[in-house]
Amino acid sequence: MDETAEAIMRRINEIPAKDEYERSDIATLMNSSNGTDFRVAKFCVGLFLGLSKDGLEVELDNRLGEGGTGIKRFTSNQETYLDVLEELGLRDAMTATVNAEPVWSDLLKERLRSGRGSAIQGQQRGRELEDFAEEIIVEVFGSSYEVRCTFQGVNGVAKCDFAVPNRADPLILVEAKGYGATGSKMSDIIGDVDAIIGAKRNDASLLLITDGLTWKARANDMRKLIERQNDGRITRIYTKQLREQFLSDLRVLKAEYQL
Repeated sequence: MDETAEAIMRRINEIPAKDEYERSDIATLMNSSNGTDFRVAKFCVGLFLGLSKDGLEVELDNRLGEGGTGIKRFTSNQETYLDVLEELGLRDAMTATVNAEPVWSDLLKERLRSGRGSAIQGQQRGRELEDFAEEIIVEVFGSSYEVRCTFQGVNGVAKCDFAVPNRADPLILVEAKGYGATGSKMSDIIGDVDAIIGAKRNDASLLLITDGLTWKARANDMRKLIERQNDGRITRIYTKQLREQFLSDLRVLKAEYQL
């Protein structure tokens, strides 16, 4: 364990065992003398609720609104902050977790959930967005595309979710990235997109579809993608809400490339 993990375990061990937890117990967990201790308390909240760091930030941000989710927000309006934690079910989660009678299979279940379970959730989100994109691509191009392929570009090869009309001579490249996962996964998107940009023809269009609440907690990563759109390396970025724009742009590109 690193220093952060050790600090989290110390805070968890300070929580008294009770048959039922009250609002005051949440306040005791959250109250601290400095920002570092408060971040540790938020980690504990995430553990009780089964939420990742980014996932908890999204939930808090959506419910608290503008003003942040850190210690300054907590100390300036503690009652509202505690209201939100109760809305998230923290009190019941603490009661259920502390009073659970674990058996050996619970340990294996948690290992499965933290490893394979998290990976599968990310894969499912990504696949759902791929299906969304493919439905629209089929509407415009019929069968004239290849899916999840390694395409040949002027500067080498790269992987892409969709290549139109084919991987040998791709004029339109579509990458679908749906995430609500951890920070490292979010940052991986930048590398994947840059690999496509580096390999594709200069006159080929790269369209990126991305979605997921976690982007709200990863604004810097999204900003980097927008910079690539603004300087022309990415033709356009879409979310599910921009379905009609995506469909319209594909039709325009079809005519421009005479496909």
